[in-house]
Amino acid sequence: MDEFQKLLKQKAEIVDAALDFYLPREAFPKRLHQALRYSVMAGGKRIRPILVMESAKLFGLSFEKVIPTACGIEMIHTYSLIHDDLPVMDNDDLRRGKPTCHKVFGEAMALLAGDALLTDAFSIIARNSAISGISLQAVLDVIDRISKAAGSLGMVGGQAVDIDASGKDIDEQTLLYIDRHKTGCLISASLWSGARLAEASESDLKTIDDYGERIGLLFQIIDDILDINGDEKLIGKRVGSDAKNNKNTFPSLFGYDESLQMVEKLCKEAKDLISSFDNNWFFIQLIEFLKERRY
Repeated sequence: MDEFQKLLKQKAEIVDAALDFYLPREAFPKRLHQALRYSVMAGGKRIRPILVMESAKLFGLSFEKVIPTACGIEMIHTYSLIHDDLPVMDNDDLRRGKPTCHKVFGEAMALLAGDALLTDAFSIIARNSAISGISLQAVLDVIDRISKAAGSLGMVGGQAVDIDASGKDIDEQTLLYIDRHKTGCLISASLWSGARLAEASESDLKTIDDYGERIGLLFQIIDDILDINGDEKLIGKRVGSDAKNNKNTFPSLFGYDESLQMVEKLCKEAKDLISSFDNNWFFIQLIEFLKERRY
């Protein structure tokens, strides 16, 4: 696991350097660009962009060639965090161990910073078409997939159902819809995008997509658990916000012990799916990392 975490750190540093390059520094309007840089460069595990890079590598394409798409997905993820933290949503004052964007720059500027990141992300992703070895059709397919994963049929749709369900009794299918869309769609899209840019076969794209679905759900269940018993210093945000906001979570619906059993089941299914590929070390280690993560 130490070797895996070292690899994550190395890849995160590559992503950070690329994001630093792509994001405007002194462009006008200055305060807007300060706000979006503040949120993007605040740190984070960079799991989604690393998934793009490792998925491309799995299918024989150098990870350096998919960095624009990796950065675009991280920008979309960060936009969603900025908006989630707003008082009208989750009203959080800490993110990645720092005051949230709206606490530093105000609610209106934070809203606009999120809007800018979402929009600019697709311009960055489109840059992949200028890299040798990447087909224009693959880039178009990736833009289509990521836009759907982020939009009303994906992440935003999941967030909308989550808001409507807040404080209400919901069934298992509704909770699964929320988490598969709010969290899982962008994670699956990250894996699929790296594979598509590498010209993976249709059957391999389906397998990596199914793996991503399990990983996304696993990620969210662990997130729910950490909101109960996590260390705020490690997580970088307040714990207990789900209960404060009357959020439906796996522990609240199924109980703590059954949630842990779901984690085990998802881990097994994900391992079974990825076992069909020979060079699967990273993806096996990722399952264990997500299962055991404390932040």
